[in-house]
Amino acid sequence: MKALVLAGGAGTRLRPLSHSTPKQLVPVAGRPVLFHALDELRAIGVREAGVIISEGRPGEQIRAAAGDGSRFGLDITYLPQDAPRGLAHCVIIAREFLADDDFVMYLGDNIFAGGLGEPLAAFRSGAPAAQLVVTKVADPSAYGIAELDAEGRVTALQEKPAVPRSDLAVTGAYFFTPRIHEAVRGILPSARGELEITDAIQWLVTRGHPVRADRFSGYWADTGTLADVLTCNKVLLDDLAGAVRGVVDRASELTGQVVVEQGAEVIGSVIDGPVIIGAGSVIEDSRVGPFTSIGSGCRLRGAGVENSILLDQASVHGVRTIQGSIIGKAGDVRRQEDGSTMHRLLVGDDSRIDVPA
Repeated sequence: MKALVLAGGAGTRLRPLSHSTPKQLVPVAGRPVLFHALDELRAIGVREAGVIISEGRPGEQIRAAAGDGSRFGLDITYLPQDAPRGLAHCVIIAREFLADDDFVMYLGDNIFAGGLGEPLAAFRSGAPAAQLVVTKVADPSAYGIAELDAEGRVTALQEKPAVPRSDLAVTGAYFFTPRIHEAVRGILPSARGELEITDAIQWLVTRGHPVRADRFSGYWADTGTLADVLTCNKVLLDDLAGAVRGVVDRASELTGQVVVEQGAEVIGSVIDGPVIIGAGSVIEDSRVGPFTSIGSGCRLRGAGVENSILLDQASVHGVRTIQGSIIGKAGDVRRQEDGSTMHRLLVGDDSRIDVPA
């Protein structure tokens, strides 16, 4: 089975961070979201992956980060898309790569904790033309929704319905047979000018081709917002296994599961896991955690950070009240002497924010 991984898209809900870092490369639990996806695809037996990328700088950043795929046990082929034209359009431009093989289409900003082994097994045993991975959600109006019959067959799809007829959201993993190629060629652009994969799946349903849905029992997230990224970071860090490969001095205290990467230093600080401290980072006179991921080359001095993500080369000096925040590459947060409050931050790359002490 091949994979089609969608790693384009602007990530507008994560701006300003996504102006300079593609949303698929924002790290959760110490690794880019896209890397978690590629690991999962390898785990279910995929060896060849076509990766849809945007043209220009974002696509080049994805190429540079993932390379030829060998570190993931994959052979990656990059497929540029000149503009956002819909998920079904991605299938069209990948036609030559996909050939007549079954494939899994995976949105590269999605996380499936617990893996896709069960949905894959259901797809292989049931042999439908297409299979969705769905999960119950509290607010169906915010998602694409699948209606199922008593046998688990998809009978209809709704896209962000004002009056939902189901509470089963369509997640970012789809299993397809070559039948989908006829479907994506048989639909017209939607009102927003894109070829929607939900329309292609509905095309199959309307023409009597079997489409099924597997209910995902693990944790699923579309990491499109600050809250989504931080929640996903927390869930994945819950499974962290501690390891100290850097230097921790005697004046420091580590509790819970803490990873200190090689070349990192912890000096006179309290680290309350789960926490990841990236290679070459220096944590001094600070309190970190729980549920915090610190990238490589970061500098924290007199800092207090919890439930947050710091990208590479970020720094915090003299601010002890950072919670629920993402600080971009080389972002710099410093103390300012005029009062004290809690701080919630989304800081873009190469930015500096002065906050009340």
